[in-house]
Amino acid sequence: MQQQDTALIIIDMINKLDFSGGEDLLENSLPMSENLQGLKKVIKEEGYPVIYVNDNFGLWQDNVSDLIDECRKGPGEPLIEKILPDEDDYFIIKPKHSGFFGTQLGILLNQLGVKNLILTGIAGDICVLFTANDAYMREYNLWVPSDCIASESEAGNSSALSIMERSLSVDTRESNQVDVKEIFSY
Repeated sequence: MQQQDTALIIIDMINKLDFSGGEDLLENSLPMSENLQGLKKVIKEEGYPVIYVNDNFGLWQDNVSDLIDECRKGPGEPLIEKILPDEDDYFIIKPKHSGFFGTQLGILLNQLGVKNLILTGIAGDICVLFTANDAYMREYNLWVPSDCIASESEAGNSSALSIMERSLSVDTRESNQVDVKEIFSY
């Protein structure tokens, strides 16, 4: 494994969105996915790892492609198509809201030598926020580009970003306002 100090984490973007509020989340996520595609491209060009951390939807025994195929059957299919994992991306299944709870994420980040996390995905006011909290408690440096997360409501998303800025020392500048190489140079 090549050592890198920074990783892009993409949270719950492979998602059926077949729940109450899923339509609103899809509506807010589609525009954001364009920004996330651009950020992912830059991250990969810089040689940083991309790690998908995703709900399992009860599919504990399936592999990643089976999970993606199952999620494509839901209303979230247009979103999935925009941000499919590449062959060299990592993919971790999570059982709960945080990307750290009950997963190998911490072990993988340690083996990669990562100290800086770029958190993106859905839902900003639940899974991204909970993952940011756990990352903060593990003393990672954090950037959550405000244009690369989405929630069911704009108010919920704004509130989550405020909490992350105030309580978790998260940088929330948009993806196009920051040079990835310089974001963590403090």
